Amino acid sequence: MQNYIEIIKNAILFFPIVAFFITIPYILIQYHKFGSVYYYRSIIVYSFVLYLIVAYFLIIFPLPSKEEVVLLTTPRWQLQPFSFLLDIINKSPLEISDITTYLPTLKSQVFRQAFFNVLLCIPFGIYLHYYFKNSLKKTVVLTFCLSLFFELTQLTGLYFIYPRNYRLFDVDDLILNTTGGLIGYFLGSIILRFLPNRNKIDEIALNQGMKVSFIKRCVAFILDLILFHLLFTITNVFVQRFISSNLTSRIVYVLLLIYYFVIRPTAKNSQTYGQQFLNLKLICITSTANPKWHQILLYYWYFYFFSFGSITFISIAIMYLKEKEIISTNTYTVILLSFIILYLLCALLYFIKRILNKELIFEKLSGLKLKSTIKKTF
Repeated sequence: MQNYIEIIKNAILFFPIVAFFITIPYILIQYHKFGSVYYYRSIIVYSFVLYLIVAYFLIIFPLPSKEEVVLLTTPRWQLQPFSFLLDIINKSPLEISDITTYLPTLKSQVFRQAFFNVLLCIPFGIYLHYYFKNSLKKTVVLTFCLSLFFELTQLTGLYFIYPRNYRLFDVDDLILNTTGGLIGYFLGSIILRFLPNRNKIDEIALNQGMKVSFIKRCVAFILDLILFHLLFTITNVFVQRFISSNLTSRIVYVLLLIYYFVIRPTAKNSQTYGQQFLNLKLICITSTANPKWHQILLYYWYFYFFSFGSITFISIAIMYLKEKEIISTNTYTVILLSFIILYLLCALLYFIKRILNKELIFEKLSGLKLKSTIKKTF
């Protein structure tokens, strides 16, 4: 039991690493599909990922040394179905006619091993039924496939890292794991009576997705920056084959900037590529007309200036004054820190106004604002 606890602790410590790599794709998928990242769904999804990590760790750990594995002479597989029943009868104190042997049997190693194999896949069955809405047949098949994956991982010696398997490939494990998934399916039916079902979760997420939150704005802008610079890098590499110069790169950058943030949105439903993926679009604040190109240009011009351009410009100016020794190092530090604090206060004001659903300065000046294009499907 102590070994199991240590393995579970290690799995929990490993979980943040996995969560780090899946978080950005998860956020993008949720915003694309529902327009929001509903916390309740996130709890379910991340707990499911944690469960899979724990289950996998319990299967492969503890890892022996290769020298120990080479010296192993134990059987590599066990292909007789239900042999665990014979083990319980023959290797435990169980006497059917003697009730006093039942508790010692439950504490025996052979019974605990079978029990934990059932227990291992019960959560899997619960998740498949409750959240993924799988049928009984599909739950059984997928649980069997998961168990088979575990057993093949053991049979191949952790994908041939070891010269042979250090754990037994056991057909009984397939039976017991699948039984656990089956039990989990029926437990999922009970859970559905007390917790919101998947349709309700989707409905709440879509309702939240009708609003353009501060975080969604940030995600859309960051995605656009990534896509734009990826487009620029590819285009610039191609152009530099024919005309290689810094001036050419700057021209390409400006032209692509105009195309990406002005020409493309004007021609394609007032959306950049990032906004289209996240179901956002620019609309006129005071009319139902489509935004004009000059409005879109003003929107991004003001947005960039008030969001990033101002701090970049002033920082460069202060650094120039310092390099020319027009101001001292201490003065430079005080001015820069003061400006950063002021900028952070402005960012806080921006965040507060966004929460209060107030128009922002670049929205007022351009006459445009972002709107969610998520459509309710319920």
